Amino acid sequence: MNDVLRLSVIIPVLNEKQNLQELIPWIRNCGGDFIEDLIVVDGGSTDGSAELARFHGAAVYELKEASRAKQLNLGAKYAKGNTLYFVHADTRPLSSFAEDIQKARLSGYRAGCYRYRFDSSDFLLKINGWMTRFNGMFSGGGDQTLFISSTFFHELGGFDPDFCLMEDFDLVRKIKKRTTFHIIPKSILVSARKYHSNSWLRVQLVNLLVFTRFHFGTPPQKLKSIYHKYLVHN
Repeated sequence: MNDVLRLSVIIPVLNEKQNLQELIPWIRNCGGDFIEDLIVVDGGSTDGSAELARFHGAAVYELKEASRAKQLNLGAKYAKGNTLYFVHADTRPLSSFAEDIQKARLSGYRAGCYRYRFDSSDFLLKINGWMTRFNGMFSGGGDQTLFISSTFFHELGGFDPDFCLMEDFDLVRKIKKRTTFHIIPKSILVSARKYHSNSWLRVQLVNLLVFTRFHFGTPPQKLKSIYHKYLVHN
């Protein structure tokens, strides 16, 4: 990439007003002149997420269904930057995220993510976070955020809209077939709310089951039903 980074930050949401109140100003303040546009794609929130995002100056697009793959694709459709940065509402990128991504892009990487750490002092979650430094089959989940060349994203066909779960890992699998997937050696902050609502062991076992079924080609709707059957989501 020879041009200066022009970053389109895309955030899919469903009832994330409280998180957006903090996240959108943070991204704008830290991203500075690197930010081309900040896009929020709402999947049918009832808590005023869309209105809050507009109040903070984000471009807001709305879908009647909460499908992260479709929400992310819609955001990418309207993005104007040369690099897309997909961010979950309950993550907090580092203050250096724009500079980090520009460095990675100028080094020739077309796609990548961060390591992460949880907003919890729990020892087992610290181990989980430490494992995100490895570029293996479990790397590249949405909690790690994802940056990708806009051109490359569209070459890959974007997120598969049939994936109602694991859409991020499906895309990263396609990326790795075409180029090197880069993990920035810094850790962003991720919410531990899923672990607060479920035991650590329960989340690990369900994740392992879903990952295994995903890699053996289980249909996305079945994966989603497994995930929602065994885990509480707040």
